[in-house]
Amino acid sequence: MFWFSVVLVTAICVPVLLAPERGQQALDSLLGFLTGQFGWLYLWFAAAVAGFLAWLAFSRYGRVKFGGRDDKPEFSTHSWLSMIFTSGIGGGIVYWGAIEWSYYYTAPPMGIEPRSTEAADWAATYPLFHWGFTAWGLFCLPALALAYVYHVRKQPTLRLSDACRGVIGDRADGWLGGLIDVLFIFGLIGAAGTSLGLEVPLVSEGIAAMTPLEKGTPLDIGIVVIWTVLFGASVFLGLQKGLKRLASFNVWLALGLGLFILVLGPTVFMIDTFTQSTGLLLQNFVKMSFYTDPVGGSGFEETWTIFYWGWWIAYAPFVGLFTAKISKGRTIRGMIGAMCLAGSAGCWLAFMLLGNTSLYYEINKLVPVSDIVQQDGDAAGIIATLANLPFGAFAVVAFLLLMVVFLATTLDSSAYTMAAVASKDLPRDANPARWHRVFWAIVLAGVSIVLMYTGGLEALQTLSIVTAFPLIFVLALVGVSLGKWLRADVHGGGAMPALIAGPAQQREDQAEESAEEPVAASS
Repeated sequence: MFWFSVVLVTAICVPVLLAPERGQQALDSLLGFLTGQFGWLYLWFAAAVAGFLAWLAFSRYGRVKFGGRDDKPEFSTHSWLSMIFTSGIGGGIVYWGAIEWSYYYTAPPMGIEPRSTEAADWAATYPLFHWGFTAWGLFCLPALALAYVYHVRKQPTLRLSDACRGVIGDRADGWLGGLIDVLFIFGLIGAAGTSLGLEVPLVSEGIAAMTPLEKGTPLDIGIVVIWTVLFGASVFLGLQKGLKRLASFNVWLALGLGLFILVLGPTVFMIDTFTQSTGLLLQNFVKMSFYTDPVGGSGFEETWTIFYWGWWIAYAPFVGLFTAKISKGRTIRGMIGAMCLAGSAGCWLAFMLLGNTSLYYEINKLVPVSDIVQQDGDAAGIIATLANLPFGAFAVVAFLLLMVVFLATTLDSSAYTMAAVASKDLPRDANPARWHRVFWAIVLAGVSIVLMYTGGLEALQTLSIVTAFPLIFVLALVGVSLGKWLRADVHGGGAMPALIAGPAQQREDQAEESAEEPVAASS
């Protein structure tokens, strides 16, 4: 699997390097075909996952514990939530948090007039939708199945193919399982490498604005090297000494910057806009989930909603694997709450603080953020927003540091997970070899550097979205497998102690379902 993954990445990247324009055209055509002909599939799948998780959380299966009855969580709740959030989000939330609204403001959905009051209202609402319950639900589904098969059913390995065993059986150990796992590794390289390449120009823009250094290739390469050293060292140290500490530091830094913006920014406007946006989202959640605009043909859902669902699906197996690894002693209900509720809340907080501040500057004609984004790019718009805050220089420095650490946590957890998946016969609870972890960290950095300067970064980003299309069917197998395992172990007297429930809860369940076995299945 290791060598096949390396060969596959090389085979895809080399043609893009040699003929970037033709490669990009081919990938764009494929992406347009999938989103145009099968965009509805992305929408229905995401909605189905959200519904399945809601049912699971409120059912008796919500008390399923990942591990034995007496197993305690390996990490504190704060460290656990920090690692889940930073591994799944990375620098994306601080990048898009400040300027995503500007794209919806100038090209809004539903036939709304651009740059109008109504456009501003929806511009502040749609980011909450694209980074909310449904998105985190796509992350949560594979995490639940993998944590169950690993900690409850004691599967010795932790790979995406293992989460499909309930349907494909022993074929998970053959070519079919290998194909699923290689597809996962390739999609993750594309997604994580794109994140690194996308955010380097932003850090470069900020450093150039704060120092005498000039933007250009030397500065960008220096930033990537420093980034690689940072997350390479963290992944070398492992989960306890590296990832946990970096993730916790990251969350505290984010909270500090958030408090700074809340106090010194347009506080009342931020809170009022967020309150209204939350109401709009809750009132129109179903409409937004199934909006396709077949008559108007604006293409908004293809450009944004379907694109986002594909991006989250591409990342989902990685986040699921990593979350499953660190979730021993947690419950199904606890994991759904941590990812779908706490994860959404963290993203929404970023949009409330960064996005609404930027929107305030736009509508009050303090900073023409949307024009800057259209003319000079995303990075210039973000820096302009931060620089306009009181003590703007401090805000820019803190923001850039936050982005560096955020992305480092995502990349080192990506490298850790890829090393674990590509390791042969890795014992339970053992870490992949250190050289193996560092190798994948270097691969991620190398892919981003090379493609960033050959025009192929957009191609790899597009390719990772295309990769999400077959992953829809893989994740469907994951959901079916989880359902079969739960029914077998809970209702069928399976071999594993599946549920935790006190005597009072058992009596309540027995009263509701007197014909069924007691909730706590015997071993």
